[in-house]
Amino acid sequence: MQTSIDPVPTILLVGASRGLGHAMAVEFVKRGWRVVGTVRAGSHDTRLHDLAAAHPEHVDIETLDITRPDQITALHERLSHRKFDILFVNAGTTNPDPTQTIGEVSTEDFVDLMITNALSPMRVVESLCDLVPTDGLIGIMSSGQGSIADNESGQRELYRGSKAALNQFMRSFAARQATATQRAMLLVAPGWVRTELGGPEGRLSIDESVPGVVDVLLAKRGRPGLEYRDYRGQTVRW
Repeated sequence: MQTSIDPVPTILLVGASRGLGHAMAVEFVKRGWRVVGTVRAGSHDTRLHDLAAAHPEHVDIETLDITRPDQITALHERLSHRKFDILFVNAGTTNPDPTQTIGEVSTEDFVDLMITNALSPMRVVESLCDLVPTDGLIGIMSSGQGSIADNESGQRELYRGSKAALNQFMRSFAARQATATQRAMLLVAPGWVRTELGGPEGRLSIDESVPGVVDVLLAKRGRPGLEYRDYRGQTVRW
């Protein structure tokens, strides 16, 4: 049975100022969890701040730009005295023109997206994983578009590639951890959601996606190893 250092279960939610991250913070608070959510430095008027004002006993705010390794190190130092039942990294963006083929994407856009979507989330996981007990959970927001096996339509090629890279890096992390820890690990595909990233044509509202994402996270606790699942709990093919 899952145990917690703190009698109130706590999640460190990286990227919680808006969209899916903010909605996850709201959902965890509804379920009685304590949330430590991150926003970028200089962000003082986000929806997470509103949530913290309404639930000061359940929400703390930290600053972090995941593309800045020095800020990841500083966050670890600030939180080094704490333990978290879940570390979840919610990060993702897309290039200015997602309709471009990979041959049309500029080198600058390629590098920027790979740093934001693949390298930086893994730097957070590698740097902060010791804040999660061996029976805790480490998760990252991936995408169904990161599945190589399910890619039958192409499109959004750079975004797809960045999420596939993220999935591969997380598998490597899990393989290295396999003999040393019983942590549960999870890559989550939230579905095509109507957010700033997903756009207005998304098939799901935030309310249709996020409660399921949280359900999947909580169901994974105590089940060691890495899984790739969608917001309904169904396995996504690698």
